[in-house]
Amino acid sequence: MVLTVVTGSSGSGKTFFLNDATKSHKCTYIRQYHNIRPYVLVKRIPNFDPTRLPFWDIYVNEGTSGKIQVGGTMAGQETSGFSGGQRKLLLFELICQRAKGQSDLLLVLDEPFAGVTDDFVPFIVERLNRLRENHNILLVTNDHVETLKKMADNTITVSAIDRTKVQVNENHSVDREKAILALSVGGTYQYEASKEDLKFFFATEVAANKGLFSVAAFCIFSFGLFTASYWDSLESFGSVIIIAANIIAFFCVNPWLLALVDWRNYMEEEAEALLHSSKNMNKALMTMLTLGLIVVVSFAEYGVVNLVVDGFQAFKWWLAMFMDSASLTFPFIFFGIYTELPFHAVEIFAAFPFLFMIFFSTTFSPGAGVKGVKALRYIFPRFYFWCLLPGVQDQMEGCPADERLTLLWLCMTALGSLFLFLAWLGVKNLFRSRAEKKVEKGKKAMMDQEFHDLQIEFYGKNGVKNEV
Repeated sequence: MVLTVVTGSSGSGKTFFLNDATKSHKCTYIRQYHNIRPYVLVKRIPNFDPTRLPFWDIYVNEGTSGKIQVGGTMAGQETSGFSGGQRKLLLFELICQRAKGQSDLLLVLDEPFAGVTDDFVPFIVERLNRLRENHNILLVTNDHVETLKKMADNTITVSAIDRTKVQVNENHSVDREKAILALSVGGTYQYEASKEDLKFFFATEVAANKGLFSVAAFCIFSFGLFTASYWDSLESFGSVIIIAANIIAFFCVNPWLLALVDWRNYMEEEAEALLHSSKNMNKALMTMLTLGLIVVVSFAEYGVVNLVVDGFQAFKWWLAMFMDSASLTFPFIFFGIYTELPFHAVEIFAAFPFLFMIFFSTTFSPGAGVKGVKALRYIFPRFYFWCLLPGVQDQMEGCPADERLTLLWLCMTALGSLFLFLAWLGVKNLFRSRAEKKVEKGKKAMMDQEFHDLQIEFYGKNGVKNEV
């Protein structure tokens, strides 16, 4: 198989070249500073033998091999573990073990020697030689350039002056996009999920995730203080007490929700380096874990409310509390896990339901509002929640006459953000499909004789595919 090295001066766009190559084709990608969740226990990584790492004996001799984590910083929290260079060696060994049983993959590596001491350079060189036996490799380097050039079958030089062209094998200049397309060959990595992946998720996100325990501690503190502050309250103040408990429940789970953006970004980079089976599977598991956390917090809310005031023991009150909380917390799941939005954008968009509930539900000032705007109250679960509360429902305008109908509308409006998000995803996928067809059309337009000659130069006749 073929090793292609991309070189160029600092700032010439080598990493952008790799990024565009990964977008053009499904690749196994190790970034220059590749993120892995810091709290991942190395020995728990599925189907991975850490004893083949050149430095693992250090931890074995110290008796810490079963406790060592990947290390690093995520969501503002630093975890001790591997150094940056050790993490890179971990990724190399991981790729070698994962790709051993398959062939014809395209492995894309950005600065494989960055952050690695000279002692471990032979380890990386040996892994590169082993990988190129069955796979094509495309890598960028600023370090040990001569070593890699001697190993390389092809050299591509990018320039900071003209980014529309690249120099191939120091012989001729070609269109940058055509070169990227010509490099994009090979199969897709196949990984079948197993029980090991489920165990890995549990060990990583439940047993070893300090954020989960922080949320639990904060909930115990907050609801404990709530119980002490509102103990022996009068039943006539039940509506105000429920809203207070609901606000506390929201802030209890909020730190976990805000960390979902970092979790999503790290997890997707892990998937690029084949650390686990599937981004979609991990997103589904994290969604279920977060939903479970919201359910547990809502039961805690229900419990402390009934500790301090009488009259809210019926199941309908827990359902109302949960659905009201869900309407405010579900958007954080949707935007945090299932979009590519950055942290600040997620925080803003996911907070809209909370703000709109205050503005438009009329629960805080029954009967108020400009005509027409008042009608928006029917799309907020908080409105129907207040329609259930004794001593408050008589002051509300337009409440359903039947309590069961009120509960039904409360549940339906609480899930409204889910329906809207699914509709948005459908529209987004439709436009994405059209955009992909347009891109494919553009690719086919570039597949002229020069393109085929370039593929032969890169990979030889045996490596060229009929389709890209």
